[in-house]
Amino acid sequence: MDTAKFRRDLLEVQQELQRFAFKLTADKEEANDLLQETSLKALDNMDKYMPDTNFKGWIYTIMRNIFINNYRKVVRDQTFVDKTDNLYHLNQVLELENFTTENNYDTKEIYKVLNSLPKEYRVPFMMHLSGFKYREIAEKLSLPLGTVKSRIFFTRQHLQTILKDFRH
Repeated sequence: MDTAKFRRDLLEVQQELQRFAFKLTADKEEANDLLQETSLKALDNMDKYMPDTNFKGWIYTIMRNIFINNYRKVVRDQTFVDKTDNLYHLNQVLELENFTTENNYDTKEIYKVLNSLPKEYRVPFMMHLSGFKYREIAEKLSLPLGTVKSRIFFTRQHLQTILKDFRH
């Protein structure tokens, strides 16, 4: 396959690749980065593409593999390995520098207020605090995305009003 045809074929699948990248990453900026990285890798490895084979399948495979490799790298980078002789970091019970009875009381009061919220507001808010994205919460709870965002917003406003004495 000549270079001009390869580049034309690559340009033709950009919109489909963009949608696939967004499906994988669930973030517009990350999807753009993934699309760019995929396109560059395809251009760098143009000589490895066998003409008269499934071009889209080849490109999609490149994108999926890049996504998986990036994901694995993030997981690997976030993994902490305690290499001390006596596993000091793993066996450390608590860091007591920020722990006080007052902080413990504040935490209990905050959870008491959180648990008093109606379930339809408490559950999405707690999922959001746990790190779920709005879309993931909407899917898991079978709710519209706007409803999830509104409930989290209103819960946050409500908590700020009730817990105004706990602000530092």
